[in-house]
Amino acid sequence: MQALAEAVEAAPDHQISLTDPDARSMATSGRGTGMVGYNVQTAVDSKHHLIVDHQVTNVGHDRDQLAAMATRAKAMMQVEHLEAVADRGYFSGNEIVACEEADITAYVPKPQTSNNHAKGLFNKRDFVYQPETDTYRCPAGQSLIWRFRVIEKSMTLDCYWSSACGRCPIKAKCTSGSNRRVRRWVHEDVLEAMQRRLDHSPGKMRTRRCTAEHPFGTLKSWMGYTHFLTRTLEHVSTEMSLHVLAYNLKRVMRIMGVVPLMEAIAE
Repeated sequence: MQALAEAVEAAPDHQISLTDPDARSMATSGRGTGMVGYNVQTAVDSKHHLIVDHQVTNVGHDRDQLAAMATRAKAMMQVEHLEAVADRGYFSGNEIVACEEADITAYVPKPQTSNNHAKGLFNKRDFVYQPETDTYRCPAGQSLIWRFRVIEKSMTLDCYWSSACGRCPIKAKCTSGSNRRVRRWVHEDVLEAMQRRLDHSPGKMRTRRCTAEHPFGTLKSWMGYTHFLTRTLEHVSTEMSLHVLAYNLKRVMRIMGVVPLMEAIAE
C-alpha cells in the first residue's frame, strides 16, 4: 500500500486504476463520491433523437467539452448555425465564448457557486451592469465605478465598487467588508446575453432532458448500466461507437422504415 501511495502521488492526475489503466474517477450525484470509469459525451438532435456525434473521454467533468462537441455536431449536420443546450455541468465562460465565435448559440445555466443568498446577502445578479456608463447599480441605487483590471487564472477581470458603502443603510445585507466589490469578466456580455436567452426560453432545459437523456436511457437498458465490456480508452471508444451505430440504425428504421433506409444506403 505504501508503494502504491507513492505511485499515486507521482501520477500526473494522482489516480491509478489497477483494473483499467485509462479509467478515472467520475463524479456522481453524491457529495465526495465517484465511480471509476469513462465520461461519454453525446450530441443529440432534438427532432429525431439521433446521436449526431459522440466521444469517450476519461476526464471526470464536462466543463471543457461544450465547444468541441457543439462544433463537431455543427460540422456533422452541415448547418451554418446551431443551438447547443447543455446542463450546468458544462458551464464555462471560455467554452461559451468559443461557441459564440463559431456561430453556435449556447444555452447553459450558470451553477450557483456563491453562498451569499443562503446567508441572506445580495448576489451578483442583484447588481445591474449599465454599459453606457461602465458602472454597476447596486440594490441601494448607488453606482459602483470601475477601479482597476486584474488577471486571475488566465481571465481578465475588471473590478468595481462604490465609495458610499460605509454610510449605506442596507450594508448588512451586502457585505461585512468596507465595501462590496464586483468583478466583471471582459467577455461577461456574452454570458449575460445567454442568461437573457435562458430567461426568455424556460422550456429549453426541459427539451434538453427529453433529448440528451433519452438515448442514454435506451443504451443503458440495452447494455446494462454498470460496466463496459472492454478496457482501455481505445477499446471502450470502439464499444461505444458500436452501441451508437446500433441505436441510430434502429432510430432511423423507426423514423423512415427499413425499405427506404436500405434504398438510401444502396445509393
